Amino acid sequence: MSVDPPRRRPWAPGLRARITLGFSLVGLLVSVGLALSSYYFAEQGLRKKFDDGSIDVALARARTVRDALRPIEVDPDSLLTTVLKPDDLGFEGVLVGPTWHSKDPSFTQLFPFDFDAAVKAGQSGKQRARLGKNDYLLVAITPPPDDIGIRGPGTYVQAFPLKDLNRTLKTLAGALIVGSTIAAVCAASIGLWTSRRVLRPLARVADAASRLASGGLDTRLENESDPELQRLASSFNNMADAVEQRIQREARFASDVSHELRTPLQTLIGSIEILEARKADLPDRSRQALDLLVTQSKRFHQMVLDLLEISRLDAGAADLHTEQVLLDQFVSRVAGRYGYAHIPVITEATWQHQPVEVDRRRLERALANLLGNAENHAGGPVRITLAGANVGSGRDVIRIGVEDAGPGVAESERERIFERFARGATARHRAGTGLGLALVREHIHLQGGRVWVEDRPNGPGARFVIELPAEEES
Repeated sequence: MSVDPPRRRPWAPGLRARITLGFSLVGLLVSVGLALSSYYFAEQGLRKKFDDGSIDVALARARTVRDALRPIEVDPDSLLTTVLKPDDLGFEGVLVGPTWHSKDPSFTQLFPFDFDAAVKAGQSGKQRARLGKNDYLLVAITPPPDDIGIRGPGTYVQAFPLKDLNRTLKTLAGALIVGSTIAAVCAASIGLWTSRRVLRPLARVADAASRLASGGLDTRLENESDPELQRLASSFNNMADAVEQRIQREARFASDVSHELRTPLQTLIGSIEILEARKADLPDRSRQALDLLVTQSKRFHQMVLDLLEISRLDAGAADLHTEQVLLDQFVSRVAGRYGYAHIPVITEATWQHQPVEVDRRRLERALANLLGNAENHAGGPVRITLAGANVGSGRDVIRIGVEDAGPGVAESERERIFERFARGATARHRAGTGLGLALVREHIHLQGGRVWVEDRPNGPGARFVIELPAEEES
């Protein structure tokens, strides 16, 4: 009984893909985490350094402005030419009383509302703001009243552009993104390399299992240096030993039973033949019983022969004797020998006089089984065809097709019917051993060929095709 493997979802990745994906995700998460933390601390440090430097500059400029405003006779507007200097990157201004004095009087209109209110209230502080299209750090310095002289409180404001700082942070972010991407790619590469190394022993086990399933019962795994892998190899080898021993026991059992049955079966058949010779002297009911006995004894005899042949094939004792034959004549003789002389044999002109190297006995047995299968399960054979083909690499083959008049073979059963003791849907309630098609495949495989079933080209039914290697002689 065969068990179908579980169906995998189309989107489900394989084990190697999952390992590679796992390494990639871990590498990506680690690199992104490091990048984010690095960017955070770098940003905080750079901004603090920029703020501290800006405040120091603003304090120095505020002292200069305070000293310039201390004399009473000084006109505050003169600050525009003597103290307040133009700056291509930023700007500065001073609030004296209710009036602002600055190279750019309109800059105060760009102040955030809360900052403007705090400055007019005489508070000192800093705030980041966007003035126009650029980002600035606004620093407000208000000297104590006793330092400003008779003019009363005044507030100095300087706007420091954040363009260079933002460019530095953007460059740093780009570098960290590139580094994270490279780290993720490296992690994926390491994951792929690791998955290949990890799954390499499993690949060896899979290859060995395939060879074992294909009939290589002597397949074994080599010893592994890793303890866990050695445990896997030992378990596989023990399983292979058990499978080989079981198959050998079953083959010996079938062979022994078949050999033991041959003698009593021959005696039984001989006795039945004696009774059949005097069939006319028996009453009707006895003749019916004799007919049934003859039919079942022939079936029993064929089953014993099939089991003997199968046991020889399993034991590797099958011998192959090839010789040159003309297939069209050979196939016609085989068909006539088994009662199918009326079946047409259609041969391509190229192969009517072209000899082919085959094992006559095994090919005859395979053809007889196919003809008998068509007779018993598919309404009888209707045609035999011989045609050549080229299967690539310059290798020529010849194909023998046995066509029947049955309902055909379903796609789902076209491989299974060649298994031992397997029967198609149309043959499950009919007599037969279930070994005929299995023997056909074994006989043809021994000759380097193959066999399959397909739909009959011209009408209902099936066509069983034997393909054998052929070499044309010049």
